[in-house]
Amino acid sequence: MLTPQAVQTLFVTLRKLAAQGCSILYISHKLDEIRALCHHCTVLRGGKVTGEVDPTKETNASLSRLMIGAEPPQLQHREARAGAVVLAVRSLSLAKEDPFGTTLDAISFEVRAGEVLGIAGVSGNGQQELMRALSGEDVRAPKGSIRLFERDIARQRPSKRRRQGLHFVPEERLGRGAVPTLSLAQNTLLTRTRAVGGSGWIRVGDVVSLADALIRRFNVKAGGPGSAAKSLSGGNLQKFIVGREIDADPKLLIVSQPTWGVDVGAAAQIRGELLALRDNGCAVLVVSEELDELFEICDRLVVIAQGRVSPSVPTAQASIEMIGEWMSGLWRDAKERPHASS
Repeated sequence: MLTPQAVQTLFVTLRKLAAQGCSILYISHKLDEIRALCHHCTVLRGGKVTGEVDPTKETNASLSRLMIGAEPPQLQHREARAGAVVLAVRSLSLAKEDPFGTTLDAISFEVRAGEVLGIAGVSGNGQQELMRALSGEDVRAPKGSIRLFERDIARQRPSKRRRQGLHFVPEERLGRGAVPTLSLAQNTLLTRTRAVGGSGWIRVGDVVSLADALIRRFNVKAGGPGSAAKSLSGGNLQKFIVGREIDADPKLLIVSQPTWGVDVGAAAQIRGELLALRDNGCAVLVVSEELDELFEICDRLVVIAQGRVSPSVPTAQASIEMIGEWMSGLWRDAKERPHASS
């Protein structure tokens, strides 16, 4: 992912190449990019061509109809009624474990009940390290630096955090969010243990029923609860994983790249489910490189760059251009702006 300014620079380069006679095949789910850059557009749905159009004469809605057979539903984003602080991160500093990773430096922010906080940033600026610290995969965080409902969870394992209401959707679907070779039913057991009896025996019927309910509720295209996770498309597997965590009735849901590589229809459904969760009082933290997505569903935004986090800003007071600048670490020059409240 690139900052908005870098995207425009890339497009200038691609247009120069095209003007010099180079043929360019551009593949994207981003309809605005297709309309702004391309001269001809072939639309695929379910492995078949559904249309060949001049994208400059199309709208996002008309391209969506070709892509998914309908226009994506309009999101109802009501004003947030933020409640008590659910997650508080205070001066979280953490040395990188991977030589190619990023060290976290004095990160501070909070997420309240009934709101969506978005974290924007170019990949590789500390998002993965922060997610591991928040989910409990990395328990090296200083004591007191991560609090859930005012309780120190910095050194707690994921299972203990989950019992307190923290649920997590990782960036990697296959391998972390789901085991590729296991069925959807079996994958529910990664984070949902209600089908395990007190004696430790798995109630197989309950597991299958839960997976079947998730498939129906979240419109997952799959052969059934017995389908292997790796047999699903990226978008359908993402709907299943997000649905598995939403259905658990979390108090805090942390989602990394919720609609990465997902078509416009599935993306709209996932975003709508996140907003519905927020409206029911859940605190939601979304990490995404898609600025349009963050502006669509978030109530407040922060930016992560070089392992540091910017002040928070209400989404209504931010702009894509400003957040794009902050993604380069330039918020330090803008701290005195009226809208850059922490």
